[in-house]
Amino acid sequence: MAEAVYYFSKDSFIIKPLKKTSPLLHRMILLIFSMICGVYIVSICVRQISRIQIEEVQTIEGPFPTRAVIEITVPLLHYPMPKTFNRSECAQNPVRLFAILSMQRSGSGWFEALLNSHTNLSSNGEIFSSWERRQNISSIIQTLDRVYNLDWFSSAAKNECSAAVGFKWMFNQGLMEHHKDIVEYFNRRGVSAIFLFRRNLLRRMVSVLSNNYDRYAKLLNGTHKSHVHSEQEASMLSTYKPLINSTSLITDLKEMEESTARVMSYFNSTRHIVLYYEDLIRNRTKLEDVQEFLKLPVRELTSSQVKIHKGSLPDLISNWNEVHSALNGTVYKDFINDPDY
Repeated sequence: MAEAVYYFSKDSFIIKPLKKTSPLLHRMILLIFSMICGVYIVSICVRQISRIQIEEVQTIEGPFPTRAVIEITVPLLHYPMPKTFNRSECAQNPVRLFAILSMQRSGSGWFEALLNSHTNLSSNGEIFSSWERRQNISSIIQTLDRVYNLDWFSSAAKNECSAAVGFKWMFNQGLMEHHKDIVEYFNRRGVSAIFLFRRNLLRRMVSVLSNNYDRYAKLLNGTHKSHVHSEQEASMLSTYKPLINSTSLITDLKEMEESTARVMSYFNSTRHIVLYYEDLIRNRTKLEDVQEFLKLPVRELTSSQVKIHKGSLPDLISNWNEVHSALNGTVYKDFINDPDY
């Protein structure tokens, strides 16, 4: 029989028997205690698992949405196993995945050429310029898998030992229509987005109109070139001065801004960095930021591409007075006074 001890003084005590308690009660107390301990342990584990890496990135300024931080919940290191070749001694080298998201004539060709001058990076151009590759989400995913598995071959591919692999993706090449599935893919695979925008949208418009004209005029000896590598070729293409519709100009500029804001809102949950063409030209340390974003050793990046439309805007637009009148005194007035870069 269990007994209880009662102390009355330093030299005496009395022993009394304890009351009998039900074994069921003991079991219930033990069960409740175990449940409390279990809940406490699980809560600690959940807090540990839910810790995520936060990385600061650049954000869009001005009227567009901003996001100071992004959340990383998937690994950024990949070890592709290509079906078409053997990575040989580079099989143990990790690869990071990226995509350059931009609009035509925003400096993406020049920017990609700079990236491809890095010995450890492969950017494979506008792979979704082909309709067959973007006709539905299935064809898009299949193409993405080929690129990120290193089974995509282009002049830029550094196959076996690429440390970062990606491509250029224009907003109008299926990116907007299938954004939900693409964002899910990016987050699931750990694809980093590099947004490249142009601050002066009027200069972008000049480039777009001129490039569209040359598709048919083919000023370079009957050949159309979107990018050139000599001052002579650039001078030849810049002889054309586009006529800009001043009546719809404000609306057209707003649509460009809205398109940028929309794609940023779609992809704000991805790991990303935001760059501007003008900043890259004026401050080459921005290229170091990109390399660090991709976790690559920083190298001096070069490009042989030559800028086509140089000088002040009045020298590039045939109806400059109309354009100036349409924008002067509006939120876009800075575009007309922006010096060349």
